[in-house]
Amino acid sequence: MRDFLHDPAFAGMEPFSSKLWLASPTMHGDEQRWVDEAIRTNWVSTVGANIDEIEKQVAAYVGCNYAVALTCGTAALHLATKLAGEKLYGQARPNQGTLQGHRVFCSDMTFDASINPVAYEDGEAVFIDTESDTWNMSPEALEQAFVLYPEVKLIVVAHLYGTPGKMDEIKAIADAHGALIVEDAAESLGAKYLLHGNWIETGALGDNNAISFNGNKIITGSAGGMFLTDSKEDADKVRKWSTQSREAAPWYQHEEIGYNYRISNIVAGVVRGQIPYLEEHIAQKRAIWERYEKGLADLPVKMNPWDREKSVPNFWLSCLTVNEEAMAPFVRGEQDELWQHTPGKSSPGEILAALAAFNAEGRPIWKPMHMQPIYRSNPFVTVEGNGRGRSNAYIAGSGVDVGADIFRRGLCLPSDNKMTADQQERVIEIIHACFR
Repeated sequence: MRDFLHDPAFAGMEPFSSKLWLASPTMHGDEQRWVDEAIRTNWVSTVGANIDEIEKQVAAYVGCNYAVALTCGTAALHLATKLAGEKLYGQARPNQGTLQGHRVFCSDMTFDASINPVAYEDGEAVFIDTESDTWNMSPEALEQAFVLYPEVKLIVVAHLYGTPGKMDEIKAIADAHGALIVEDAAESLGAKYLLHGNWIETGALGDNNAISFNGNKIITGSAGGMFLTDSKEDADKVRKWSTQSREAAPWYQHEEIGYNYRISNIVAGVVRGQIPYLEEHIAQKRAIWERYEKGLADLPVKMNPWDREKSVPNFWLSCLTVNEEAMAPFVRGEQDELWQHTPGKSSPGEILAALAAFNAEGRPIWKPMHMQPIYRSNPFVTVEGNGRGRSNAYIAGSGVDVGADIFRRGLCLPSDNKMTADQQERVIEIIHACFR
């Protein structure tokens, strides 16, 4: 292992005096105003003006008719998935999920919050491999999935790191097979996609949609999320489920399973103070991505890609992959990794270790869901069809697995929008030194 602080390749570099974060909350002061008002007026529970206002503002921004503010993005994804299951297969018994006995096609390269709601509702996720153009669900692999599992009627699509997937192709495939789409826009609030000649915000591209206000998102409430829809009936159903499915009786009466998923008016106050700064945050994140692209152009690496004709990301996280020919020896276990320095080459493990040594935070790319221990028995589909059991001692095969390759060669860079240009230049120099 390299001693980065004493290695001649890093000569003259000093650790950052304070931690340089991957992505941290950026407060502006307006948040305090709305939190204080909630406390002053004693509206601190799950109703109040802050909740009403952020639902109105976000729905208007995204371009949908209704928004329901919830405790977190995962809650929004759960209820979006549950609702889709009920629409497709009918109301479930209290001890069963709405997807029991049914498969769901899911983005493979994402955080498990996208996928776990399928399990919550007793369904089985079928993971669809990634495409290299945007690092999102491959439409070609999705077509193969419908060949293998033509009965599937639900697709869960996530937009990785704020970059929209190929939604024109995915939506066309879904329509051809009569399938609904749950859109996970947790990471992509403010990103846009050109669909049928119109620029549409992510969060308005599926049948049931979800966004997140988690602490590291483009705008935050420290927590919080939102269900987005054009259907009043759907919004009302999610609002009911999120408040323990209480019926209109003077006592507590319940005809359906419910959840304690409604957002606090205090958390909503933080979100309310953040919303006016969304475009500013996106501009800052884009500037960070572009500085990395320019500053790393002479290295054998590539930045996380996006379709420049059909999409505008929100650039939530800047990422890179090391070119195959420039990969130094690097292996990962289940909870640890081992890398070896080779002059002129590097690896995600080495770069992340170097950043950590200089007090900067990076992280590996999301580990694909089909590689996760909990989901290793679930089906996985690539552009070649079934992605499981591709190895063979006697017959050579390509065994395409785009997501696994991006995970192996990729990492997320410090992308905090409070990072100065000078600090980012130091990060770029650290990465250069890794290849020396």
